[in-house]
Amino acid sequence: MDRQADLLAVATSLRITPLVDPQSFTRDTMVLLCLDPATGIRIDFIFSFTPYERQAIDRAARISISHAQVRFATPEDLIVHKMLAARPRDHEDVTGILLKQPHLDLAYVRHWLVEFAAATSQPLVKQFETLVKSLQ
Repeated sequence: MDRQADLLAVATSLRITPLVDPQSFTRDTMVLLCLDPATGIRIDFIFSFTPYERQAIDRAARISISHAQVRFATPEDLIVHKMLAARPRDHEDVTGILLKQPHLDLAYVRHWLVEFAAATSQPLVKQFETLVKSLQ
């Protein structure tokens, strides 16, 4: 988070406004939630420190929007993030992604869920497999 001040300066120059207290919320979650008032689009800036996060950023799809390159998480990485958040809504989102994306790299998803499950003692793999099986 040593670049938080830089990010806030850029956000301010672009007239993007934080939706949370940048100091406490970002310190606790490693996410800075913002809003572009001109478009109403919410922007989540995620501070990355782990090998997984670096890999997810490298894997992000680059899409042109109004002459700008914007990076979006792959469906696989979105599933990993949603499984980590583990709210009922996140599990619903994972189900939707699984239904709409038939060619997912589930081995990649399972690999990272195993890693995070070991680190957090959460039943991430079991929860994911339950979602997958519910669709069969």
